[in-house]
Amino acid sequence: MQILRSISELGQLPGPLFLAIGVFDGVHLGHQAVISTSARHAKDAGGTPVVVTFDPHPAKVLRPQDAPHLLTATQHKIALIRDLGVAHLLILRFDREFAGTAPEDFVRQLVTNSHPLREICVGHEWSFGKGRAGNLALLKKLGATWDFDVVGVQAVTVNGEVVSSTAIRRAVADGDLIKATQMLGREYTILGTVKAGEKLGRKLGFPTANLSAHSEQFPPNGVYVAEARLADALYRGVANLGYRPTVSTGQPERLLELHLFDLSKDIYGEEVEVRFLRYLRPEQKFESVDALAAQIARDVKSARVL
Repeated sequence: MQILRSISELGQLPGPLFLAIGVFDGVHLGHQAVISTSARHAKDAGGTPVVVTFDPHPAKVLRPQDAPHLLTATQHKIALIRDLGVAHLLILRFDREFAGTAPEDFVRQLVTNSHPLREICVGHEWSFGKGRAGNLALLKKLGATWDFDVVGVQAVTVNGEVVSSTAIRRAVADGDLIKATQMLGREYTILGTVKAGEKLGRKLGFPTANLSAHSEQFPPNGVYVAEARLADALYRGVANLGYRPTVSTGQPERLLELHLFDLSKDIYGEEVEVRFLRYLRPEQKFESVDALAAQIARDVKSARVL
């Protein structure tokens, strides 16, 4: 997949161009509908489909104090979009300056740098530009002026509920991973980077990988049977999500720790994608480190047979 970083790079691609535009946090079924619709129209017309998204999430810039946790940080989103078979991805840096771009100016840039621009495909409620002044109606008006088509893809529903990043985020936070999976069209996973920890798990006989997630939404605290993808390999293991009340001192930090079975190599700095297979038990404080180690042994035994 070719990754572009500026609108001017659209000029490198053979036209006509078909752009699927959105934040695409989660790359859920609704997002997939926008992307697949654009790709289908491009194929029918012999054009080039391009997915256009933004980094960071606009809410992180516009209202950082109220910004939601992400379903997919940019690294994760790129991987998921690549898995859809997308050949060209344009990632636009979203900052205060970009946020101040008038919707007409944004579209003008797309038109000017595409040779030619044939279609823009978005979700039917998509808004864009300074003050979120741009919407589907304005986009269609601009399309009539600059001779490109506009497609607003209707919402996708699952069990009568509209699929949205907000609904999925809420389901994950509530521990309803079945609902999240249904709306995502895939199992919910977290992508993170392994960072150095205090090596407490190693001292207990169960070495762990501490995962630094990229602002992604966690399910409820507790111990889970988990599966981790590391490069092209899958490892079963146990994940502990929480504050480690038995061993933590000072200001506790919410951590995601993984004990992966049959893994002996050093993986510091590597990216790991974690899938939560089954909830085992809530996080709890034990009377001693030995009692904690004994419980971890029981968790590992359970996870190996489930």
